[in-house]
Amino acid sequence: MSAEQAPRHYRTLFLSDIHLGTRGCQAELLLDFLRYNDAETIYLVGDIVDGWRLRRMWHWPQLHNDVVQKLLRKGRKGARIVYTPGNHDEFLRDFLGTHFGGIEVVDETIHETADGRRYLVIHGDRFDVVVRHAKWLAYLGDWAYVSALNLNTGLNMVRRRLGLTYWSLSAWAKLKVKNAVNFIGKFEETLAQEAERQGVDGVICGHIHHAADHTDYGTHYINTGDWVESCTAVAEHHDGTFEVIHWAKRGEWARLPKPSTARAAA
Repeated sequence: MSAEQAPRHYRTLFLSDIHLGTRGCQAELLLDFLRYNDAETIYLVGDIVDGWRLRRMWHWPQLHNDVVQKLLRKGRKGARIVYTPGNHDEFLRDFLGTHFGGIEVVDETIHETADGRRYLVIHGDRFDVVVRHAKWLAYLGDWAYVSALNLNTGLNMVRRRLGLTYWSLSAWAKLKVKNAVNFIGKFEETLAQEAERQGVDGVICGHIHHAADHTDYGTHYINTGDWVESCTAVAEHHDGTFEVIHWAKRGEWARLPKPSTARAAA
């Protein structure tokens, strides 16, 4: 293991939009990330399990089970794990205030950094007007999104066998479409305003699969990204500073063992 690959320990890790139960989930990359990164507290910021897709078609390969077991193992070793459900795992909102496997389930929470700043931690779907007021359209959009991810999966199988790093076709296309860019901007502004309304220093959210860390709207806005397109997480260092980790861009993915035929077909 090189010095660059040595395990790192953070004060806090934030992960969202893993979408376990879908073919687009980059579970192998996430497992690689979890092997080399630990934290005192881990926030699961929604859409960890994709209940929408699982209701339509069951897809749960061993790698997805491995992700769950890896997170539970971190909890058993002393990490505090807090789960704020999103729209795809909204069934967990029936269990707010409970614990399962050592994981706390809350609708939203306030995280205090090492330097005393306070951040609203929330998935963010209730600030998405499509999800709130036109759920049928959200389901249609989900179908189109999954279709793009299936294409993306095939493309990256070829890239991986060529020794190239992961690249997201869907993320690239999304940022090229003006309406999508406008939606992202409006979402960020709305969440920043909610943080200001609650009197905190910033917000940490997920939902739109677009990692970010900025103060463009007057309040610190952080988005964790996802593990189907960008393969990103947010880390709080022990001094209270934040970092968006782009795991796929670091090249670890290209060095993972090539999948067996059985695993590739899972």
